[in-house]
Amino acid sequence: MSTEANGANRIDLRLTAAAGHGALMPYLTGGYPDLDATAEWIRRFDRRGVAAVEIGFPYSDSIADGPVIQDSFYRVLEGGQKTEQLFEMVAALRSQVQAALVAMVSFSIVRRVGTEAFVHRAADAGFDGLIIPDIPYEESSDLGASAAAHQLRHVMLVAPTTPAARAEEIARRSSGFVYLVSTRGITGERDELPHDLRTRVEHLRAVSSLPVCVGFGIGTAEHVRQVCTVADGAIVGSAIVRRITDALDAGQPRDAIVESVAQFVEGLADGVG
Repeated sequence: MSTEANGANRIDLRLTAAAGHGALMPYLTGGYPDLDATAEWIRRFDRRGVAAVEIGFPYSDSIADGPVIQDSFYRVLEGGQKTEQLFEMVAALRSQVQAALVAMVSFSIVRRVGTEAFVHRAADAGFDGLIIPDIPYEESSDLGASAAAHQLRHVMLVAPTTPAARAEEIARRSSGFVYLVSTRGITGERDELPHDLRTRVEHLRAVSSLPVCVGFGIGTAEHVRQVCTVADGAIVGSAIVRRITDALDAGQPRDAIVESVAQFVEGLADGVG
């Protein structure tokens, strides 16, 4: 289930525990290169003390993900993996890890399954929250209510192009944390972080008591450190997935890939206190 024994949501607990030094939230494409590897990485990340792991649900027409993550989606889908298999992996893993598990999923998948059915299945599997980057704000209230009824957090995104008034509305409707997109465009690594990041974080904190976590463009331990000096957490995705792809394309043995990616994320964790 999506809560610990005391009834508190793990996202809330982990981000509260990370207050003052920041939280690392690595992202994995679920099932890339296979579900066992995904589970092993989550266990390794958990032992390193990460606050949460985002698990991406592969989808053929994702609009927010850059070429690195989109390519991983294609490879998983070509292998025939189904959504239910990802839920089953999380359910089997849930009792083994303390980190929060957050589903990053296209609204098209949610609608295909049915909003209530998807939310119920996610909670039953042991997810703690949902990030649905392509759901229109105007259509998000029903999903948010369903998530709340199942004790899931519905994390919403604020982009650099989001008008200030709308950003405030999104921050107030979000739960768990506010996902602040650091850069314009799709996911992917960047050489440097935007200069106005602190100002944007402070604006959201002025209208919401939720933690503010920053994603898109973060790819090094130094980036993580910089983000965590101004925000509550750093989300790293493309940099992790690219290392998996590069290792696969280089023909590295599976065990070596699992180990090298785990070590990379453990190094990213050095960026938080």
